[in-house]
Amino acid sequence: MNNEGMKQLGDVRDAIDDIDHQIVRLIASRQAQVERAGAIKGSVAEVPAPERVEAVIRKVRAIAVDSGADPDLIEAVYRTMIMSFIERELEQVKRRDETG
Repeated sequence: MNNEGMKQLGDVRDAIDDIDHQIVRLIASRQAQVERAGAIKGSVAEVPAPERVEAVIRKVRAIAVDSGADPDLIEAVYRTMIMSFIERELEQVKRRDETG
C-alpha cells in the first residue's frame, strides 16, 4: 500500500473509531433504560418478554432497510445485545427479590 492509501486507511479507521464511541454511548443509554425496566418489572417471569423482542427485531430490520444497512446483520447484532440485556435484567430482578 502506498502512502496515500495508508493515509486514506488511517482516515477510515479514525472515522470508525468515532462511530464506535457513538455506538457505545448509545448502548450505555439503552442499558440505563433496560435497568429502569428491570426495576419496574414484578418478577423474573416478566423479564424475557418474547413478544417485545420480536417487535424490536421487526422495527430494527425496517430501520436497517431504510438506512441501507444489512437487515440480517442488524438482527444478529440486536438479538445478541437483547439476550445480554435480558441476562443482566434477570440478575437485577433476582437480586432485588433476594434482598426483598
